[in-house]
Order: sequence, then structure tokens, then C-alpha cells
Amino acid sequence: MKHTQHQTEGKQPGRFPIRYGSWAVVAGASQGLGAAYARALAERGMNVVLVARRMPLLEALAKELHESFGIETRCIDGDLADALCLERLSAAVADLDLGVLVYNAAHAPVGEFASLTDGDLMHALDVNVRGPVALLRSLLPAMIARKRGAAVLMSSLAGNQGSPRIAAYAATKAFNRVLAEGLWQELRRSGIDIVACCAGAVRTPGYSATAGKGSPGTMDPARVADYTLNALGRGPVAIPGFINRAATFFLTRLLPRRLAIGVMAGFTNDLAQPREREKTP
Repeated sequence: MKHTQHQTEGKQPGRFPIRYGSWAVVAGASQGLGAAYARALAERGMNVVLVARRMPLLEALAKELHESFGIETRCIDGDLADALCLERLSAAVADLDLGVLVYNAAHAPVGEFASLTDGDLMHALDVNVRGPVALLRSLLPAMIARKRGAAVLMSSLAGNQGSPRIAAYAATKAFNRVLAEGLWQELRRSGIDIVACCAGAVRTPGYSATAGKGSPGTMDPARVADYTLNALGRGPVAIPGFINRAATFFLTRLLPRRLAIGVMAGFTNDLAQPREREKTP
């Protein structure tokens, strides 16, 4: 595959550590898109703190990154919905030259809103909203003091309008986009780059478990991670994939809001909770 100059320059080892700092945190790093971000950052010469609930997966990824790229790693296991986990993570990186935060962790309850449990919905709010807010509030002051740093918040095309059957998840993704846009303006003169990645469908284990098959514009995690990291410093929002950018323009600029919601419903009607999908022959 032919790479543009923009893509090639973004991967130059040493450029990210010089521009931002020598360490990155990837929250939600155990597999899929989070692991792809960790690999992309390691390829750019960053040491990486890997955060997720499953320590064996983190340790396997840490070993791979060290052997492939010669970087240092730290692994922190815990649920990012837990305030104690967030405090432990903040304390664990306090001594590092932390340059990049990627908040990829997410919880996506699927189903009619009224049929979901309170616990499922509150867990989505804790992981998708409270988690990034708390981590940014904890880590940004040191970046501002050093006058360099970056953060990637994962949004979604689902957050561009109401998305039936994933209504709460879509609302949290809209929150992350708006948060990133506001911080981008606040911090751009402080040397801090902020970007919201508004991804469409990504070929991850979680997406396969809920969707079963790819939708138009489905992308590989590595392409999403590379595109987003290369977009740092170029604006507040990154939308990986031409089809996804075209869909965003169509749904947000051309269609009335209520029709856009109906179009999105066509993509979300067949989504199932992972345990439901596993029962399907």
C-alpha cells in the first residue's frame, strides 16, 4: 500500500518523543484498537503504559512491543470505571515524561434503552465519560507545565446523531467529541494537541461479537490508529476512512436530523449483546 508523505513522516521514530514526551498511556489497550494504538506509538519510539482489565493480555502485548521495538512498558490492570483504578493509574505515571494519552476504553450496552439494566448504563457513563474526564484532569496540568503533550479521545460516527439500540453509548461518544473540541481550542496555545477520533466500524473482537459482520467503511485497527495519531496537531476531529468521512457529511450536512437518525437505525437494528451473538447458529 502506498503511503503519503504525511503518513511516512508521522511514523518517524523519535519524532513523537521529541514533540510530546517519551511515554504514552493507552487506556483500553488489551486488544483490538487499543493494542493497535500501542503498537503505533511504539513504532514511533514511545514507551507505553498499557491499561486494561486483563493482565495476561497486557503482559503479552508488552512483551511483543519490547521485542519488536525495544521500548519500555508498564502494565496496569483495573477497571477504568473504578475511581481507585484511575487514582492508581495517575500515581503510577507521576514520575514519567508523559507525552500522549489515548483513551480508548469504552463500554457499549446494546439493546432498547428501557430494557438495559441500571448497572450497564451507569458503567457506560463511568467508563466512557467519567474516565476520560478524570484522567485528563489528572494528567493535563503536568503537560501544560512542560508546554507539550497530546490526547486522543475516541468518539464515533454513532455520536453524530441519535443511534437507536446504542443510545447511551452514542451519547457518551458525542460527549467525547465535544470535550475534545473544547480542549483543542483551550490548549492549542499551550503546546497541547487534542483530537477526537470519530471512527466508524472497526474490525475488533468487540465489534465482531456485537455486529457479526462488517458494515460499509469497516476499517482495520492499525489504519485507524495511524490515521488518528498522524492527525494530531491538524485539527480537533479526525475521521478515518473516505467512506466514513462521506457518510459524516451526508448524515450531518445533507439529511434532516430525524432522517439521519433513521439511517443510523438501519445500521444498529441488528446489533446484539456479545452473549446474544454467541448463541446465534
